[in-house]
Amino acid sequence: MSATKTSLTPPRDAVPPARHPDAPAPGEPLGAHYDRCFGCGAGQPHGLHLVVRAGEGVSVTAEFTVRPEHQGAPGLAHGGLLATALDDTLGALNLLTHTISVTGRLETDYLRPVPVGTVLHLRARVLARHGRKIYCTAEGRLGAPDGPVAVRADALFVEVRVEHFTGHGRREEIEEAMADPDTVRRTRAFEVNP
Repeated sequence: MSATKTSLTPPRDAVPPARHPDAPAPGEPLGAHYDRCFGCGAGQPHGLHLVVRAGEGVSVTAEFTVRPEHQGAPGLAHGGLLATALDDTLGALNLLTHTISVTGRLETDYLRPVPVGTVLHLRARVLARHGRKIYCTAEGRLGAPDGPVAVRADALFVEVRVEHFTGHGRREEIEEAMADPDTVRRTRAFEVNP
């Protein structure tokens, strides 16, 4: 049986991304979409604790410090963890478009090792949209926003309804998120991929 890969290149009739008029202003911190998220949640003691900010156009920036609990090889960040950082940063783009979407495909290129103690500066942006498909790209740079590129990814996100999460998530966490009296936090809990 052969699987067909979904292209990460937008088709010719894809439309440019549109920033929602109510999106946070460039430079504004976006905060965690969910307190227990491994990528951006403060409630995960070994999580990445990404600090994400709205960027220009349909882009976001983020950064995190690689800690000892994030290593794969001795003294270096785990590659899967770096893919997670890119994926979570890409997922934060939802706040700028007011779209709920999940990762359909993520292709990651590792260009340089990322040592423990390094601050990784991430940038993600939406390239185009075609129906429910959202084409995005991201990169992580060592030590500074203009530092050497260590990791990059191209991604395809797919727009879904909130029922995608409520129908597949664990009941306890879903009920906790839905019971939050803060409507912004309640909505944001379902913004990024599972």
